[in-house]
Amino acid sequence: MEFQFEFDWQAAIDSIPFLIKGIPYTLLISFGGLLIGFLLGILFGLLSINKKWFLRWPATAYIEIFRGTPILVQVLFIFYGLPDLIGGPIDPLVAGIAAIALNSGAYISEVVRGGVQSIAKGQTEAGLSLGLSRSQTFWSIVWPQALRRMIPPLGNQAIVSIKDTSLFSVIGVGELVRQGQIYIANTFTAFEVYFVVAIMYLGITLSLSLILRLIERRGLASV
Repeated sequence: MEFQFEFDWQAAIDSIPFLIKGIPYTLLISFGGLLIGFLLGILFGLLSINKKWFLRWPATAYIEIFRGTPILVQVLFIFYGLPDLIGGPIDPLVAGIAAIALNSGAYISEVVRGGVQSIAKGQTEAGLSLGLSRSQTFWSIVWPQALRRMIPPLGNQAIVSIKDTSLFSVIGVGELVRQGQIYIANTFTAFEVYFVVAIMYLGITLSLSLILRLIERRGLASV
């Protein structure tokens, strides 16, 4: 039995205008969730190294729960589970952003914790010796140095979160994969369409990687 397959370039090209409609949703979910996740990461990252146990333990619990469970389970819980609790439906787009925010926030918390703890204690002592308060020392001396060191892992997390949005087709969010599924259902050109979807994701992540490298170089140059 001889198997023959020929890639249909025309089918791939024809799918592009339809698939492009999913890019805004992919970017909105990714960067909307990452922005919130970054704020959560700063909050819980700093709380996780706080000396007061009643602040540190809840932060640690949040980090372990969201790092220890799959993001697919998290988004399904938010979309299908929470409506039973709050008594109303949740928009798929909101559920997607919330899942990215909570999931990335847990990973960013660890990045923040590691970045802050990587700064030598002598930096804090130097700030205090200059008459600065602990808060002023942290935000003026420690945090800027820690933030520079966080850029590479933060960039990695951003790329991971962008790729995670592909899972949200299960709740009907009209991102790239969902658009691809709809198009395939009408044209039966799965190989070509998913090939184009993969290329689009690759284009987004490579562009982001380039931007992050430029930011990292500027950050290092300013040190």
